[in-house]
Formats: sequence, C-alpha cells, structure tokens
Amino acid sequence: MKPHLKKKIESLMMGRETTGFCLLGYFLHLASIFYGGAVRLRVSLFDRRIFKSRKLPCMVISIGNLTLGGTGKTPMTIYTADLVQRLGYRPAVVSRGYRGRREKKGGIVSDGCNILLTAEDAGDEAFMMARKLKNIPVLIGRDRFRSGMEAVNRFSADVIILDDGFQHLQLKRDIDLVLLDDTNPLGNGYLFPRGVLREPVSALKRADACILTRCRPGNAMPPELGRGPFFSTCHNPYLARVIPAGSDSANDDNAAGPGLELIRGHRAVAFSGIAGNDEFCRMLETMGCDVAGFAGFPDHHWYTPGDFENLMTEIRKSNADMLITTDKDYARIHGRIR
Repeated sequence: MKPHLKKKIESLMMGRETTGFCLLGYFLHLASIFYGGAVRLRVSLFDRRIFKSRKLPCMVISIGNLTLGGTGKTPMTIYTADLVQRLGYRPAVVSRGYRGRREKKGGIVSDGCNILLTAEDAGDEAFMMARKLKNIPVLIGRDRFRSGMEAVNRFSADVIILDDGFQHLQLKRDIDLVLLDDTNPLGNGYLFPRGVLREPVSALKRADACILTRCRPGNAMPPELGRGPFFSTCHNPYLARVIPAGSDSANDDNAAGPGLELIRGHRAVAFSGIAGNDEFCRMLETMGCDVAGFAGFPDHHWYTPGDFENLMTEIRKSNADMLITTDKDYARIHGRIR
C-alpha cells in the first residue's frame, strides 16, 4: 500500500479526518459493515455452541482490549502475572507470539529462568514479557489451548494469564479483563476498517471488568461504556536501562533503571515502532527531553542495518546526546546495540 493512501486511511480510522476523502470513507464504512456482520456471526456461533470453546484444567485470566493499537496489554499482563505469583499461585503467560517465526508452531519462550527463544522467533511482546518475568514461564502459539496445556503439564501452572485474549473465544476463561485507553477509549466509534474497534461496544458485556489506562484526573466516564465495573490506572513512564556508547552491557536486563532526570534538558533522537509513535514522542517532550529528531516505524517493525545507519546519521546531524526508544522496541534490537 502506498504511504500516502495508508496515511489517509489511518487518519480516517483514528478520527483525525472529519472532512474530505468521502469516497474512501464510504468504502471503509461499507467494509466495516461486512466486518461487523462477520464478527457478530462468529460470536453468535460460539454462544450457540456451534463453535466450541475448550477449558483448561486451571484458572484462566484474560487480558484484552476492544480496539486496535496499544492500550497497555503487555504491561498489564506482566503486572497481573507478577501479582498472581505474589499471591502464592504458579502462573504462566500464554501469548499468540504475534509476528514471531514460531507463532503457528508455538513454543516456550521462557521456562521462568532461561530465555529459550529469540525475539524473532517469539515475537517482540512475548520476548519482552519473558525478559521481565522471573520464575514465570512464557509460552506462545496460535493454539492457546495447546500452549496452556503445555504450561500445566510441564510447569504445573495453576493460573494461565492469557495475553490479548478477549477475542480468542476458542478458550474459556474465568476472568475477562478489557483495557481501554482513557485518552481515546473507542476511537471514532466505528468498527474496523472505518475505525479502530475490533468488536461492537456491546461486546463489553462479556467483560468481568474494564480497566481504563492512561487516565487523566477528573476525566468523565464515557456513557456508552455502560456501568462497569471500571478501574483506572495512570501512566508513569520510567527509564528501563541506559546503554553507554561503546558499552558491552546491552544484554544486561537486570540493571537498575535510572531516574527520569537523566533525559531532562538533554538533546536526543528518538525512534519507535509501536501503535502510538506520536504519543511516545509527545511524552518525551513532556518529560523535558529536547527531541531533536524522531523516526516512527510501523508497529512490530523489525529494524534493519539501514534503519540504524539513518538514526546514527540523524544523531550526528543534530548533535544529539542520546538515542531513546521504548522497551518494546528494545526487545526487537536486543543484543544488536553497542
């Protein structure tokens, strides 16, 4: 798809374009009607048990969302798994392994002590969770039931944390948590591809609770979300690690993160390949960083040597002190930065 057309479609989906592109908007709206019909039919077939849902022999907690893009599912999955472990249970995380080479076949990303798959094999999000979680296995695979059974049989897991599981109706769950970005919980209100909704808002009836992420103080609850229950979380950015130029410590995932004062007032080039590239750049500026240059890439982008060469050129041109990216992006360049 041509970049200009892709940008127009994204603007319409995110509600940034309210005028113009009428023919394109009409086409996307028509496509969203067919998509919505297919989604409703699929849910109905599961409700009527024509399509079967399987149950694991343990508790399952699903972390999901209603929209495309980032709502904080991966950090919430990490937090939930850690919390369940502190409560005395033996959790394991099961993820699809999106865009990893082992997504279809499945595999064990971490046994809780050792990382067993690369980011390319596991996918960036699963690899990031495996690095963060200690003594908690992380498994991937499109067949979440098979991955869950492997977690139960091999690691004696008694709680499965299902990452991005709200639409995965093939697996029964005991607790369904849905995350919504408080800054734009429903996008423009349309279903994909006219908007960012993966399902109609009525699907929230399946949720046991909704969690509003990146909440702003005093923000009113959108009435279309229903009665809840709802919980809210704040976004507290932090520096996960610092890799000095020429250092060999790029693989040290246990190093304590420094304070945010390290970037305040400093000139930097930043880059990210996440759903919210613009938000990441604005966050750095809000934190007092002088962003001399920013490169945004598609979500889950796998970086090439050419990408790094361009970033280094930008650093030299802008006389920047540092290069900044997200923890999720670091999972994709793990071991490649020196």
